Amino acid sequence: MRSTFLLLFVLMTSYGNSQTNPIITQWLRNTTGITGRHYVSGNSTPITDAVAANVQTVQYSTNWVYVTTNCIPAYITGPFLDGNPSLATSQNGAIFKFPLNPTQNTGTPTATTGGNIGLFKNGVALFDYRDGVSWKNSTQTLCGGPIQPACTGDGVWNRDAVLAEKGGFDCSKAHPAMGNYHHHQNPSAFNLDLVVISTVCSTYPSDGLYVINPAEHSPLIGFAYDGFPIYGAYGYANTDGTGGIVRMKSSYQLRNITTRTVYANGTDVTDGPAVSTTYPLGYFREDYEYIAHPSDPSYLDEHNGRFCVTPEYPSGIYCYFATVDANHNSAYPYVVGPTFYGNKTAVKVTTISESTTQYTLANADYNLSKLNIKIYPNPAQDFIAIQSDMIEDNLDVSLIDELGKVIRTNKILQGSTLAIIDLTNVTNGVYFIKIAGKKDDKTFKIIVNK
Repeated sequence: MRSTFLLLFVLMTSYGNSQTNPIITQWLRNTTGITGRHYVSGNSTPITDAVAANVQTVQYSTNWVYVTTNCIPAYITGPFLDGNPSLATSQNGAIFKFPLNPTQNTGTPTATTGGNIGLFKNGVALFDYRDGVSWKNSTQTLCGGPIQPACTGDGVWNRDAVLAEKGGFDCSKAHPAMGNYHHHQNPSAFNLDLVVISTVCSTYPSDGLYVINPAEHSPLIGFAYDGFPIYGAYGYANTDGTGGIVRMKSSYQLRNITTRTVYANGTDVTDGPAVSTTYPLGYFREDYEYIAHPSDPSYLDEHNGRFCVTPEYPSGIYCYFATVDANHNSAYPYVVGPTFYGNKTAVKVTTISESTTQYTLANADYNLSKLNIKIYPNPAQDFIAIQSDMIEDNLDVSLIDELGKVIRTNKILQGSTLAIIDLTNVTNGVYFIKIAGKKDDKTFKIIVNK
């Protein structure tokens, strides 16, 4: 462990002193003026908002990076069909301060809390598993959060938002808390999972932050409040970057219980409700137990991460992963938690009180051959995902048949990095995906085989 920590310290010192540090370079900055959009229930035409989406500015000093954002994504938000009256609301240029040189916490791990525990690269908040609701034994009811805010639960059996509030998530698997739009889980759209567990995308489609591709290392999607990076669902099989691509797996599993009277460590606690169809296993965070898998590096540690090599960190760093099951449905603890690996030093500030340099992509070359464009799945059945590296402009995307007829169009909007082509009513055959920027275009051959 000591040698790993020393390597981490040296690595992060190196990254912290250079503009190559991903915590400076990987944010999706808004340079085109793209604004947020949202649906309202009953209307499948999105409403355009007068709020700048994604990240507005990135500034850095010797030890810190400052990310300014309205916390609104470029993808369409809403509706929230569980009666949530809130909309995704501008956070008015919130400033998040992250360490350039994150460090391991060698003492007692810091538990995640309600509210922001990280930031996705588009400036949208990351929350942990909870929604503020817990069981109150004396009244045999749920209390707190969006159910009964004036009622306080015991805080012993805490409700899991991902399971309990599924009906209130939009297509991108997120919702607002008093306007603060956030993800508790892997930010890939419901309808792109292998087994679809919510039909909200059928009427209110949206892209999400990225598309899971089992053939590729998932992209860096954000940073936790200890400064360590967060990746999507897939990574290298081995921590040294070898062994192919595999799904990163949570080491938490559901306990074999029928009553809720003790914790997984044997501690006798205030009783919760018995396991039932109303309160199934997984309804509460305490229904899970941690089981280490030391012989399989694709299983993550108790914080939902591991030290490993990634495309952005070729020398290795500690990384969290947005865990999913074999069906690509979100798997507890979802992203970060229930404790942080590192020292939690990131904070939200109102002003920047030191001299900083603003990060720009001056004179960047946006030749499409250099954008690492991926088209998947191929062959395709229901949809085609087109994903590129971050750019500072929009890209036009067209689906073209063998006769040269354009049959579908979409855009990769600045900051979103992906577009989805729906293949409903598209017959089997050979097609072409054409991606066009201001300077050039690139065409990919695909096969539709339903």
